[in-house]
Amino acid sequence: KTPLKTGALPALFKKHRNRGKNSETTSLALELIDEHLDPNRLKPEEEDIIDVLLHLQEDCDFPFNLNIDHIKAILMNVFVAGTEATAATVIWVMSFLMKYLKCLKKTQAQVRDLIGKKGFVNEDDVQGLTYLKAVIKETFRLQPTAPLLVLRETLGKCNIGGYNVPAKTLVFVNSWAIGKNLETWENPEVFSPERFIGCSIDYKGLHYELVPFGAGRRICPGMRMGVATVELALANLLYNFDWEMPIGMNKEDINFEAIPSITAHKKNALTLIAKKNISDQIVIVTYLLLALVCTS
Repeated sequence: KTPLKTGALPALFKKHRNRGKNSETTSLALELIDEHLDPNRLKPEEEDIIDVLLHLQEDCDFPFNLNIDHIKAILMNVFVAGTEATAATVIWVMSFLMKYLKCLKKTQAQVRDLIGKKGFVNEDDVQGLTYLKAVIKETFRLQPTAPLLVLRETLGKCNIGGYNVPAKTLVFVNSWAIGKNLETWENPEVFSPERFIGCSIDYKGLHYELVPFGAGRRICPGMRMGVATVELALANLLYNFDWEMPIGMNKEDINFEAIPSITAHKKNALTLIAKKNISDQIVIVTYLLLALVCTS
């Protein structure tokens, strides 16, 4: 079953909407908009997203009546969806890698073999990290950050799989269940990045076996940026550090229970020891807490 109780969905979506009304993120968005509206503001060499949106607001030929609330909502999507989901995904991937140490070693070996002694991983390097990409896809399948995609409403009546669906029906797409479909996936409960090696199935909306970002014209607009950020963050974490469980803990202590919410965060924090490679000498540098605020 999806880690969300059906009866709780309306309350969760209401809570999610209300969270943005008086949050610090909302205040930041409004402050940034006000700064861009200031007539005394120095004109930047390159326009940012707020400049573009404000220009569209003034464009009489633009087919949509864009107002400040719309601009604020777009910025909220960038700030919240673009960071919260990305951070949660990194945590889930690291959780799976620490649980399945062979996958961790294989991923880390590929990263270090490719990068050598360069000292860091950049965006161009990531394209060659095929196993890391497979690990991320497998994480999207087993533990999508959005177990239920954004609520949709049917424009007209239709028939899907023999079911008559009336117009204006609210529809949830269960990406969590799709990733565990026995008709699609062999041993769906097993974490196996190898299933994506040489496999054409991708998360970009063309294959309905894996839809962590949705599909079609309503696919998540932040997909490319989010995935690129996740890949780059993980590649550098695995390149620069070796990872261990804290003293007294082992991989069996890692669980995958999620907080019931629109964005699925780990209920229990993932705490790891990071060891940095310096001239082939391993030195313990810190405890790294890989978790957001774990509150329900």
